[in-house]
This record gives sequence, C-alpha cells and structure tokens, in this order.
Amino acid sequence: MAAAVLSAAGIQVITPREGRLPIWWLIPVVEVVMLVVLIVRDPGRIDKRSVALRRQTILLIAFMTAGTIGGVLLLSIQILDGTSKVSAGALLGRGAGVWITNVIVFSLWYWELDRGGPAERAAGADIPVSFVFPEDGIPERVAQGWMPQYPDYLYLAFSTGTAFSATDTAPVRMWAKMTLLLESSLSLVIAILVVARAINVLPGS
Repeated sequence: MAAAVLSAAGIQVITPREGRLPIWWLIPVVEVVMLVVLIVRDPGRIDKRSVALRRQTILLIAFMTAGTIGGVLLLSIQILDGTSKVSAGALLGRGAGVWITNVIVFSLWYWELDRGGPAERAAGADIPVSFVFPEDGIPERVAQGWMPQYPDYLYLAFSTGTAFSATDTAPVRMWAKMTLLLESSLSLVIAILVVARAINVLPGS
C-alpha cells in the first residue's frame, strides 16, 4: 500500500508539467506527508485496528481521489478548449499518468473498504465480503485461510481500468458496484477524450 502511494506521487512528479496548475507539486507533497504520518503511527503493515488510523487512511485515499478527478477535469477542459496550446506530447504524458494514478487510487479504495479493511481482514473479523475473488470459488487450490492482499485489489483496479468492468472478480455489494462504475467512467474519459485527442493532434495525423 505504501509503495502504491509513493508510486502515485512519483508519477505526479514526473509527468509533463505543461498546462498543469502552478501548485501541482502540492498534491504529491501532501500525499507523502500523510503516508509518512500513517507509517509512523503504524510501522508494520498499516493494519492496526484503530478508528483514528482508518479515518486517516481514508482521508489520504480521498485526497488522492480528488487530485485524480481534478487532473481528469483539467485535461478535459484543456482539450475541449480550442484555444489551448498544450502540446500533444504533454497531453499523452499527462493522460497516461492520470490513468495509472486512477488505477492506484481505486485499488486503495477496494483494499481499504472490502471486508472491513486490512485490519479487520488480518484479525479474521466476520464481516461480509464486497468482492468475490476467483480464489473464493476454488478453496482447494489456495492456501488455507486465504485472504485477499493488496496486489489482488491492484489487479482488480487494473482490469477494471482496461476492460471498463471487473473481469474475474465479482462485486456483490452496492458500494463496490458504484465504485467500479466510477473507475470505469474515469478510465473511459481518459481513453477517449484525452488520449484519442492527443493522438489526433500529433504531427502527420
């Protein structure tokens, strides 16, 4: 989870700065600071059963979500504005960066909200599942007591972002379905409005 947050912050730093807001650097800085505070308060796997820690984790993911949606909106406005002078290369780079960040952000939502969150899963709490993974249907093929880990949610978010729907994992609660819908919608906007437009204005197109 920590590596995912750092990756998202790193992507925000290395993507082209052309057309970005002057205070773009504030988002990755705040993300890293919030992550450091989380790690200091729970230096293990960020799975301590604490209401305060969970609220702080949700606040971090919500902040990342707002930054991602803001990035999509800014790109969309610049593309729809016929007077925008942002180059095709910058649009492609920023579009790819926002798409990757979108996948990471939603993987964190799935990881944090499914089955009560990582702390409850680690403690074996009897909380209804929100996603049914393939492993749930073939218990004889997995280790006893298997529980989904962050990479399982990352794969779910990646497959949703590329196929615009969950592939081998089924959402069984309403919040899960609506969150998958939001991720798919953002990915679709990025793919059609941003990337397609950027390719269209490349030299020779």
